[in-house]
Amino acid sequence: MKTMQGPALFLAQFISDKAPFNNWNDITKWAAGLGYAGVQVPTNVPSILDLDLAVDSPAYRDEFLGIARQNGVAVTELSCHLQGQLVAVHPAYDAAFDAFAPAAVHGNPKARQAWAEDQVAKTIRASAALGLSAMATFSGALAWPYLYPWPQRAPGLVETAFDTLATRWRPLLDLAETHGVDICYEIHPGEDLHDGVTFEMFLDRVGQHNRANMLYDPSHYLLQQLDYLQNIDIYHQRIRMFHVKDAEFNPTGRQGVYGGFQSWVDRAGRFRSLGDGQVDFRSIFSKLAQYDFEGWAVVEWECALKHPEDGAREGAAFVRDHIIRVTPHAFDDFAAGAVNQQAINKALGL
Repeated sequence: MKTMQGPALFLAQFISDKAPFNNWNDITKWAAGLGYAGVQVPTNVPSILDLDLAVDSPAYRDEFLGIARQNGVAVTELSCHLQGQLVAVHPAYDAAFDAFAPAAVHGNPKARQAWAEDQVAKTIRASAALGLSAMATFSGALAWPYLYPWPQRAPGLVETAFDTLATRWRPLLDLAETHGVDICYEIHPGEDLHDGVTFEMFLDRVGQHNRANMLYDPSHYLLQQLDYLQNIDIYHQRIRMFHVKDAEFNPTGRQGVYGGFQSWVDRAGRFRSLGDGQVDFRSIFSKLAQYDFEGWAVVEWECALKHPEDGAREGAAFVRDHIIRVTPHAFDDFAAGAVNQQAINKALGL
């Protein structure tokens, strides 16, 4: 059995233009000061990680890792969530998602897609060069606007969307195989891969690719009213990353899963800081220990109410208290004796 690593912190929600959140040295020092042992790093903020240099410059990589190590944290994984989102964008979202890409490709979906695919490829190469074995991303979405079938979807629409999604991702998965890096899709509403069934639809189309894996985040499952514990039983062999994020779902006579177009604070389902929501983390950590998950427990702070710095501070202690240091032996080993085949045969009447 293996003990998972942690606590770690996903930096994406904390990066800003204000100290200590505006440069690599200060933000890693801040995270370590809260008790984190690792940080997960987004690849879309050059002041934190210059992705091109991470691919091309051994000296830059040595400095990047050295600063983190000196400040007391490991780099756990890289994330290209926003770039992965742009691998597949339905036209209804073109204007909104242009904000995730450089101005040079705004208004040009094909150029934006090519840029996004190049960014994902660079994240794969940078991950391998930094000695990392997994990276996080979103799948993107072509079928999401047709989630609720009214009016009825055109026959073949969903199949074509997933065929196209697989065609776009297959070369990147093959590149990941070459570099020994797992692509971990965060299973997330808004993405075509938003639950177990859609993940399996994708797997079927990429030939059960060894590098197509999951980033497990129970908050997204609770808000869908999906059994997030059974999900681990089903997919534990594909779960290679873990976001520790809490949520709550309190439906009323006025709204439920869809939220009635309300702001996060007024929705029936909303994200909360660790320990303030309804996710059963004791059972989750037990399940992951049972299945020998050896990756990092990474806090992702998203809360409709609490200040992010308070959530980050509390999150480190929360994860540290929930990680199960697995036992090296069975509890009843003290009663075991040496193997005696003659005695065994006699006990069985053989």
